[in-house]
Amino acid sequence: MNLPLPDASPAPATPQCSAKGCRADAVWVLAWNNPKLHTPERRKTWLACEEHREQLSAFLGVRGFLKDVVPLAEWESAGS
Repeated sequence: MNLPLPDASPAPATPQCSAKGCRADAVWVLAWNNPKLHTPERRKTWLACEEHREQLSAFLGVRGFLKDVVPLAEWESAGS
């Protein structure tokens, strides 16, 4: 039986945008939660580059999931 090998590519040196197919460095953190699945204080995150920040924010916002948009540097320094 031939099983596929796990992807052995190294992790990126810097966080990358969560938009499909984008490999740009992330600049923003989009904090969100799905109230049907998560407790109110729980925050999941997507990362966004400048180009995709609005698109990803709109996707989450229209569903009522978006809670906050914070610069990545600020998020990391806050230890969130």
